[in-house]
Amino acid sequence: MFRSSLALAVCAAGLFAVPSAMAQAKVGVVSLQKAILETAEIKKASNDMQVKYKKRQDDLDKAQRELSDIQTQLQTAQGKLSAAGEADLMARGQRKEREVKRLDEDLRADVERDRNEILARAQTRMLEVVKKLSDEKSLDLVVEASAVISFKPALDITVEAVAAYDKAYPAK
Repeated sequence: MFRSSLALAVCAAGLFAVPSAMAQAKVGVVSLQKAILETAEIKKASNDMQVKYKKRQDDLDKAQRELSDIQTQLQTAQGKLSAAGEADLMARGQRKEREVKRLDEDLRADVERDRNEILARAQTRMLEVVKKLSDEKSLDLVVEASAVISFKPALDITVEAVAAYDKAYPAK
């Protein structure tokens, strides 16, 4: 009886010791995607990309309108054109369709490549900033907000990470 009471007391003491040791861990939570997208560098890069690709987007829009016009002409002139006239209009439509497809694919590929390069660089930099912020705040653990079910807002260091990023990497 004495042994079982002693064992029970030792186990109970162990249970109380575990939560107090865990309570001492300092944790931070960061939303990396939100933090990256809110940096001045990314906002500027987004504006720069819009300017860079504006002419190509305008050219694509114009080609799409021309294709739409050709398709409308084909529908309204159906049965009214000679066989040669209809064949010519269909050939123009096919050429314009290939042009639109090529312009669209090229534009998408270039935008995607630039965006991926910009985001990869920003992500690498943000991870460095979060690590430094973690060291400055003596955090034992920093977790991604999307991987956490629930947390207190006081643990969120996203805004601080954005500010530290903008200070370390000002938009040029």
